[in-house]
Amino acid sequence: MKKGLILEGGAMRGMFTSGVLDVLMENGIEFDGAIGVSAGATFGCNIKSRQPGRAIRYNKRFSRDWRYCSIRSLLTTGDLYGADFCYNELPKHLDIFDFDTYRRNPMEFWVVASDCETGKPVYKRLDTCDDHDLTWMRASASMPLASRIVEIDGRKLLDGGITDSIPLAYFESIGYDRNVVVLTQPESYRKGPNRLMWLMRLILRRYPMIVKALRDRHLEYNQTTANVRQRAAQGDVLVICPDKPLGISRTEKNPDELQRVYDEGRRIATSQLDRIRQFLADN
Repeated sequence: MKKGLILEGGAMRGMFTSGVLDVLMENGIEFDGAIGVSAGATFGCNIKSRQPGRAIRYNKRFSRDWRYCSIRSLLTTGDLYGADFCYNELPKHLDIFDFDTYRRNPMEFWVVASDCETGKPVYKRLDTCDDHDLTWMRASASMPLASRIVEIDGRKLLDGGITDSIPLAYFESIGYDRNVVVLTQPESYRKGPNRLMWLMRLILRRYPMIVKALRDRHLEYNQTTANVRQRAAQGDVLVICPDKPLGISRTEKNPDELQRVYDEGRRIATSQLDRIRQFLADN
């Protein structure tokens, strides 16, 4: 039996996921592999480096730093979340990422990105978190309109949430048969059509397949979450999600709001510890 962890994105809703992961780490609950999408990748990687508390710490510290996330960064670098700051300066100098522990930990860590030319998801295992892997992580979190397209390994990539927000089916296809899914929206949430599709079509007009994926994203997302809920009701997967909408901006800069959502993740995870342990122990 291979135990997997699937981490949805959602920008700063990812503070909920960070709270959940910190509780899992603090209580010695481990997995054979994890797969993260967008913020689920950038915050979730701390479970492989075994660094509880890191994601909430640096987000609160730098949330109001223009280099981290700002219109100024978007206008001067092309990325709302500054690429050099987030994937170089921060993990290597300002809040050190434990690259050695990440490499030694046998747990697999995967990310999802979206191929602009095919409109399909691309899955990548990150074994070292070196600069090449960090670029894949950046691709997974590169939101359309708010980020440059990331070119790596012959592909042009954007946010993995465009094409596979909850990659349960992929993880099962590679042998993970006991999976915990962490969502950042409540069970009642249903996604609607993107209100900025007119702008997406304009900006991404050279990539008609990714435009199509963006157009249909709400349909795919709602179908996927319906399947996840059904699988959870049957006992095949375990879902951890908020009780109600988190009420946080995707680019939240208020440290108190970041802490509130993080604490909600901790509360939910703590209340379900016995259930999580039992689920992972069952064959």
